Amino acid sequence: MTLKEMRTGYEQEVAYQKHMLRNLGYWFQLWTITGGIGIVLTYFFHAKSLGLTIFGITLLVIGALGMLMFGYSGWKGQQNIKALVNDYELKIDYLQKHAAK
Repeated sequence: MTLKEMRTGYEQEVAYQKHMLRNLGYWFQLWTITGGIGIVLTYFFHAKSLGLTIFGITLLVIGALGMLMFGYSGWKGQQNIKALVNDYELKIDYLQKHAAK
Protein backbone atom coordinates (compact mmCIF):
# COMPACT_ATOMS: atom_id res chain seq x y z
CA MET A 1 0.00 0.00 0.00
CA THR A 2 1.39 3.36 -0.98
CA LEU A 3 1.01 6.59 0.95
CA LYS A 4 -1.31 7.90 -1.75
CA GLU A 5 -3.61 4.88 -1.42
CA MET A 6 -3.60 5.20 2.35
CA ARG A 7 -4.39 8.91 2.13
CA THR A 8 -7.24 8.28 -0.31
CA GLY A 9 -8.66 5.58 1.96
CA TYR A 10 -8.58 7.82 5.01
CA GLU A 11 -10.13 10.72 3.09
CA GLN A 12 -12.96 8.49 1.88
CA GLU A 13 -13.56 7.20 5.40
CA VAL A 14 -13.65 10.71 6.88
CA ALA A 15 -16.05 11.84 4.14
CA TYR A 16 -18.30 8.86 4.86
CA GLN A 17 -18.23 9.54 8.61
CA LYS A 18 -19.14 13.21 8.03
CA HIS A 19 -22.02 12.14 5.78
CA MET A 20 -23.32 9.84 8.51
CA LEU A 21 -23.04 12.66 11.06
CA ARG A 22 -25.18 14.84 8.81
CA ASN A 23 -27.78 12.06 8.74
CA LEU A 24 -27.68 11.88 12.55
CA GLY A 25 -28.26 15.63 12.60
CA TYR A 26 -31.42 15.20 10.52
CA TRP A 27 -32.71 12.57 12.91
CA PHE A 28 -31.89 14.84 15.85
CA GLN A 29 -33.96 17.60 14.23
CA LEU A 30 -36.88 15.20 13.75
CA TRP A 31 -36.90 14.28 17.43
CA THR A 32 -36.57 17.95 18.40
CA ILE A 33 -39.68 18.74 16.36
CA THR A 34 -41.48 15.76 17.91
CA GLY A 35 -40.68 17.00 21.41
CA GLY A 36 -41.76 20.52 20.44
CA ILE A 37 -45.11 19.27 19.20
CA GLY A 38 -45.51 17.41 22.49
CA ILE A 39 -44.84 20.60 24.43
CA VAL A 40 -47.37 22.55 22.36
CA LEU A 41 -50.06 19.87 22.73
CA THR A 42 -49.49 19.65 26.47
CA TYR A 43 -49.52 23.43 26.92
CA PHE A 44 -52.68 24.15 24.93
CA PHE A 45 -54.77 21.12 25.88
CA HIS A 46 -53.78 20.41 29.50
CA ALA A 47 -57.13 21.66 30.81
CA LYS A 48 -59.33 20.76 27.83
CA SER A 49 -58.55 17.22 26.74
CA LEU A 50 -56.96 14.48 28.80
CA GLY A 51 -56.26 12.37 25.71
CA LEU A 52 -54.36 15.13 23.90
CA THR A 53 -52.49 15.98 27.10
CA ILE A 54 -51.34 12.39 27.51
CA PHE A 55 -50.43 12.23 23.81
CA GLY A 56 -48.47 15.48 24.16
CA ILE A 57 -46.56 14.23 27.19
CA THR A 58 -45.82 10.98 25.35
CA LEU A 59 -44.48 12.88 22.34
CA LEU A 60 -42.39 15.07 24.63
CA VAL A 61 -40.81 12.07 26.35
CA ILE A 62 -40.19 10.21 23.09
CA GLY A 63 -38.74 13.35 21.51
CA ALA A 64 -36.44 13.95 24.48
CA LEU A 65 -35.21 10.35 24.45
CA GLY A 66 -34.62 10.51 20.69
CA MET A 67 -32.67 13.75 21.07
CA LEU A 68 -30.53 12.22 23.80
CA MET A 69 -29.85 9.12 21.76
CA PHE A 70 -28.97 10.88 18.51
CA GLY A 71 -27.12 13.67 20.30
CA TYR A 72 -24.92 11.12 22.03
CA SER A 73 -24.39 9.28 18.74
CA GLY A 74 -23.34 12.52 17.06
CA TRP A 75 -20.91 13.28 19.87
CA LYS A 76 -19.37 9.81 19.63
CA GLY A 77 -19.19 10.20 15.85
CA GLN A 78 -17.24 13.43 16.22
CA GLN A 79 -14.84 11.66 18.57
CA ASN A 80 -14.48 8.86 16.01
CA ILE A 81 -13.55 11.32 13.27
CA LYS A 82 -10.96 12.96 15.52
CA ALA A 83 -9.50 9.55 16.38
CA LEU A 84 -9.36 8.63 12.69
CA VAL A 85 -7.53 11.84 11.79
CA ASN A 86 -5.10 11.40 14.71
CA ASP A 87 -4.43 7.80 13.66
CA TYR A 88 -3.68 8.93 10.12
CA GLU A 89 -1.30 11.64 11.34
CA LEU A 90 0.52 9.19 13.63
CA LYS A 91 0.97 6.71 10.78
CA ILE A 92 2.26 9.39 8.42
CA ASP A 93 4.71 10.71 11.04
CA TYR A 94 5.94 7.19 11.78
CA LEU A 95 6.41 6.33 8.11
CA GLN A 96 8.20 9.58 7.37
CA LYS A 97 10.62 9.13 10.28
CA HIS A 98 11.41 5.52 9.50
CA ALA A 99 11.50 5.90 5.72
CA ALA A 100 14.27 8.48 6.06
CA LYS A 101 16.54 5.96 7.82
